[in-house]
Amino acid sequence: MENEKKKNVFSGIQPSGNLTVGNYFGALRNFSRYSPDEYTCLYCVVDQHAITVRQDPAELRRRTYEVLSLYMACGLDPEQNILYVQSHVPAHAQLAWVLDCYTMFGELSRMTQFKDKSQKNADNINAGLFTYPVLMAADILLYQTDLVPIGDDQKQHLELTRDIANRFNTVYGPTFTVPEPVIRRTGARIQSLAEPEKKMSKSDPNENAVVRILDDKDTIIRKFKRAVTDSDTVVRRADDKPGISNLMTIYSCVTGKGDGEIEAEFAGKGYGDFKLAVGEAVAAELAPIQERYKQYLSDKAYLEMIMKQNSEKAAYLARKTLSKVYRKVGFTSV
Repeated sequence: MENEKKKNVFSGIQPSGNLTVGNYFGALRNFSRYSPDEYTCLYCVVDQHAITVRQDPAELRRRTYEVLSLYMACGLDPEQNILYVQSHVPAHAQLAWVLDCYTMFGELSRMTQFKDKSQKNADNINAGLFTYPVLMAADILLYQTDLVPIGDDQKQHLELTRDIANRFNTVYGPTFTVPEPVIRRTGARIQSLAEPEKKMSKSDPNENAVVRILDDKDTIIRKFKRAVTDSDTVVRRADDKPGISNLMTIYSCVTGKGDGEIEAEFAGKGYGDFKLAVGEAVAAELAPIQERYKQYLSDKAYLEMIMKQNSEKAAYLARKTLSKVYRKVGFTSV
């Protein structure tokens, strides 16, 4: 009975590229803040989402192990949280098809990520890319999720998930929990170091624009030293200083300091001192994570045991929702 009173938390990360500090500050680091004593937490490696863009199969498999290792390296205990791989639980795809039939074409046409990805992948505008938000809705609704920690770039998809849930509940009666987004103010959106008007993207071809979780200390500091700023020398947040504002956000994520504290700390100092301080702070934050990550990744048998055990836990929860949905829409059972 105690577990039934817990709120459910769900989130997922694609194994499609080396994860960035944006993924870390916006998602990974926040996951461990949900105590398993108070929440049932499911964190998925969403490999099915990844194939909306062409993937090298061997690389996709390798990165699946890497993301699982990063989950644990960032403090998620696989005995206390359900860490699993999306494709290992067929109910995700099964529910997605049902929800496709309760999602309007016009709703999907308005998704800004579809428009953006279509421009970047003009030679592969596939149906999966279009219906991606429905699979995301299935991921979330399958586990009667109460809270979804997301970056602000996923707000539109979460709103669609809520619309789908409400639509289904209106037709068939209470079926899905309508989830709430959780977007942390600090670190919700880390920008590119090269083009600070744009979000930092793990697929950015410009390596100087992206700081990756697994970059070594020298690489991290070098990238921050090269970060685009402006012709001013004062460290302060302003709309016309997107580069410095982004660095202040990152520094705040690591140190917990507010804008006023950061401005006071670097008063009378130049951008060079500030960039170096940000780089060193980020490197120090990531160093223990990188060490734990290497240990987990070196034990493939252990990772596969975690995958198997946790996919079974996830599948058990998923089947309860899927069977309820199947019954309500009129499918027979044997």
